[in-house]
Amino acid sequence: TAIREQLGLNQNAFTRYMTWLAGVLRGDLGVPLSQALFAGNFGTTATGTDVITVVDQIMPRLKNTLFLAGVSAAISVPLAVTLGILTALYRNSAFDKSMNITTLSAISSPEFFIAYILILFLAVLNPVFPSLSNIFPGMEFSERLNRTMLPALTLTLAVTAQMMRMTRAAIINLLASPYIEMARLKGLSPMRVIVKHALPNALAP
Repeated sequence: TAIREQLGLNQNAFTRYMTWLAGVLRGDLGVPLSQALFAGNFGTTATGTDVITVVDQIMPRLKNTLFLAGVSAAISVPLAVTLGILTALYRNSAFDKSMNITTLSAISSPEFFIAYILILFLAVLNPVFPSLSNIFPGMEFSERLNRTMLPALTLTLAVTAQMMRMTRAAIINLLASPYIEMARLKGLSPMRVIVKHALPNALAP
């Protein structure tokens, strides 16, 4: 009974939900049940140490996740746009066909399989990056980047393949537009036509 009162389980479901919602809006997600059950109160545990809240456990992992997403986006977005432009510019060429085969293979393969391949070639056979990405607070940016690079490359391959194909398809569709034909008739180079006219419209929401 005392534990139920301490956890608020003696209240009705609506009151518990509103209490939880108010805590979420304040950034308070409570404490893990394993600690709350053995705590004399919600400030200290039975051993006198501070209770580690849910937010304390989530935030370091959330920061690492956002850092990984940022590194992946910084690599994949420019790479996908560049490859999309080149494959549209050299449509049906050997380069275009090889990139289509590569991107289709990347899209068709599960991400964990791509990760295993990268670990094999970049961590085992050629130890360029560490196979385990242990990140801890206070680590230097260069070391954090080095340890994050292998999972970032895994996400990059999956994201780049889809973004490149979408960019390529959008640019090829726009190249048949009348204003693109007019820009070509004015003597603009194919690359300038794509970068200045087709690409902004292809990337527009």
